[in-house]
Amino acid sequence: MKFHVLTLFPEMFSGVLHSSMLGRAEEKGILNFNLINIRDFSGNKHNRVDDAPYGGGRGMVMQPQPVFDAYMSVAEKTDTKPYVIYMSPKGQVFNQQKAIELSKKEDVVIICGHYEGIDQRVIDEIVDEEVSVGDYVLTGGEIPAMAVIDSVSRMIDGVLPDEESFTDESHFDGLLEYPHYTRPPVFHGMGVPEVLTSGDHAKIAKWRRTQSLLITKEKRPDLYEKKADIYESELNPPPKKRRKR
Repeated sequence: MKFHVLTLFPEMFSGVLHSSMLGRAEEKGILNFNLINIRDFSGNKHNRVDDAPYGGGRGMVMQPQPVFDAYMSVAEKTDTKPYVIYMSPKGQVFNQQKAIELSKKEDVVIICGHYEGIDQRVIDEIVDEEVSVGDYVLTGGEIPAMAVIDSVSRMIDGVLPDEESFTDESHFDGLLEYPHYTRPPVFHGMGVPEVLTSGDHAKIAKWRRTQSLLITKEKRPDLYEKKADIYESELNPPPKKRRKR
């Protein structure tokens, strides 16, 4: 999979994209990161890409032509139109399902805005989807873009060593993840739940499922309520009927 990032600050990405899981996946050829500096397409000696907004107001707006030309530097080299995302606080909030959907794409262009954003006309012409990472505002789209890349990359075959590495994680199936424990067996007077050292894999699986349900119910009731009837029946199953002799 190829990520093409259109940004004013490509240097921000080097430590994230070339380290840890993402770096290893890039070395294996599973992922490819193409960082494109929008200023390279400014068309003026000062590399200026912004101007005052029509209608007045505070701040500056990124001009459409440099963004479009930066996009075309990618689109001209792909067999089909790449899928274009604009990181924007006005977009749909990113979630695990969206990460799975995007992992099926071959070429994804991520546009990182700055200032008051980019000219609406280039959004209308090339952007397939506006995406937000939450109901808050950041200085630019670079940090949100890194979050999206990291999340999507985990869903791609070969990036993680084992599928269970992500299928058991929080949000994958709509629930938060169960607690984890490792050595030592006792830390500051606190032990490990006995079931985890029992060797009974069926009981361990049941315990983990129950913990996921309880943690989600407590910490993210909004997620729990989506399937509350099903989850409640798991936590409080009806008593088994006795067989008549």
